[in-house]
Amino acid sequence: MAGKNWLVMVCGWLVLAGLGLSACSSPSGPAANAPAETYARRREVTAPPTRRGRILDRHDSVLVDTRLNYLLAVPLRPGLDSATAVALNRLLGWPDSTLARRLAEALPYAGARLRGPIQLVITPAEAGSVHRHQAEWPQLALAEAVQRTYTVRTAAPVLGYLAANAQPFINQTIRYRSGQFYRLRNGGVETYYNGLLTGHRGYLHPLVDALGQRRGSWAPDTAFQDGQDLHLALDAKLQAYAESLLGGRKGYLVALDPRTGEILCSVSAPTYAPAALTSPDQAGVRRQLLEDEDLPLLNRPAVLANPPGSVFKLVNSAIALQLGAITPGTGFPCNQSLISCVHYHPAARNLTMGLQYSCNPYFYQTMRALIDHVPDSLMADTVAARHANLAIWQRYAQSFGLDTLLGVDLPREQAGFLPTPAYYDKARHTRNWRFRSIYSLSIGQGEINLTGLQMANMVAIIANRGWYYTPHFVRGVGTGGPLPRFLVRHHTLVDSANLEALVPGMLAVMHRGGTAAASSLADVGIAVAGKTGTVQNDEGDDHATFVAFAPAHHPKIAVAVYLENAGFGATEAAPCAALVIEKYLRGSIAPRRKRWERRMQYRGRAYELAHRLGRKPPPPAPVPVPEGQ
Repeated sequence: MAGKNWLVMVCGWLVLAGLGLSACSSPSGPAANAPAETYARRREVTAPPTRRGRILDRHDSVLVDTRLNYLLAVPLRPGLDSATAVALNRLLGWPDSTLARRLAEALPYAGARLRGPIQLVITPAEAGSVHRHQAEWPQLALAEAVQRTYTVRTAAPVLGYLAANAQPFINQTIRYRSGQFYRLRNGGVETYYNGLLTGHRGYLHPLVDALGQRRGSWAPDTAFQDGQDLHLALDAKLQAYAESLLGGRKGYLVALDPRTGEILCSVSAPTYAPAALTSPDQAGVRRQLLEDEDLPLLNRPAVLANPPGSVFKLVNSAIALQLGAITPGTGFPCNQSLISCVHYHPAARNLTMGLQYSCNPYFYQTMRALIDHVPDSLMADTVAARHANLAIWQRYAQSFGLDTLLGVDLPREQAGFLPTPAYYDKARHTRNWRFRSIYSLSIGQGEINLTGLQMANMVAIIANRGWYYTPHFVRGVGTGGPLPRFLVRHHTLVDSANLEALVPGMLAVMHRGGTAAASSLADVGIAVAGKTGTVQNDEGDDHATFVAFAPAHHPKIAVAVYLENAGFGATEAAPCAALVIEKYLRGSIAPRRKRWERRMQYRGRAYELAHRLGRKPPPPAPVPVPEGQ
């Protein structure tokens, strides 16, 4: 009897196991009545995208588009004699020297020997002239190609390039000096938003039986989508204007709208035409850009981190106020034995005067009160207190978007640097370092390094009294807005009241007696809140910096300027920022500042010409602007 029960149980288990295997091997849905192994998964393309999206500025002016281009093949063998060259220049409507220059720009290096003809990109009007006279010029060949086309010669680091179009340039960077300058590649928004600009194919995902009949789907079907347009926050006219002010000088200028985080212009100087990296007739130009010791291919605002100088006194002051190291009414003597002050000024009896005069001893003592403060009177270990205070300072400073990647929509962004206690322990080879060995932090020098985007965002935070949106170049994708992460508001660890306490001092900077009084825009009714900076440079002339926002109580624009080896921030950086602010808010420059405008543009062109000729840049022209930090 027991054996019979055991046999019944075994049979039951086998039946259940068979049912389970059957359930596991049977398809669901329409294919449930047939064995699963008789169905095949397929992926079928319904339609590919037919266009790549355009790139437009904030006023919907097209900056980059895919258009029909005309290529003129000019044979190099046998060489063109002078008479033929002159005739060809006239055919194309060019000045007599243009053909020789264009051919030189197209050669990868001087004296290069190419097997085939050189292709020059020409305009539709020039192509029409060649077509009408084709019988007279049988050695010329005219071709058409649909290519990515730039309608402007500005904003090259922002616009970037499509990698497929820039492959010759990418290969050059890899080969040049064993790839030493490979890091100079910057694909801009073309690379960052490539997937959205390209669009995607549509796909079907059918399950098909042995007879080719569809038996359901193994994945959801997707519809194709054409490439979407990118609407930049960039103002193309403001960008061109800012580039004309910097010209061939080394440095950057970044302006953004603090209310939204939208970047209005971003200048990396010296700059270049965006088509230089993708056009087939610019191999020689690309070689010059790679060899240029000023590194024009470097996107300075995004990847180059420098000491910010005295503009960082704003951050130090805000943290000191937040932690109670000072109050807005705290005064300190201008004690030159602590640290030198480069210009004479009255004693700073409060924070506003300290900022107005950019008094180095004032901020030395502010930072010392912050770092050397012992919170517990019974605490004997001042070394531990100093470590703890510096760690707190670093954490509060980091909340301004420093010492981290902001997350801007450009590739290769860098993070900058703020020193920590562990950093100094290692650098000084002891834990027993004192404030005197790190005092340069008080004036924004030493180990502090910020990028241009971080500098602009820092002053935007002060303009907003404590919050910011991540800076971004694209304000809209297709018919929608920016990427969702650019709509998230971030807050600092400093209260709004303590950031508000900085504004009177920043306004005083622009008034009589302030370090940037000559750059005031009060005559046109614009209240600018600013801060100058001069970064000491042991290897040459000092660097000039300036940050500002305007209008001071309802900010619409925040600007950061950094000019390498330019001298005082008040005489070089502040006028550039003031002109950009006035241009953006008013649309024009007041007659009394036209002289500034001409001087800045002339300086920029003079630097560019001197650099091209291999000469020393001209010295700063004397102007009636008070020296200041």
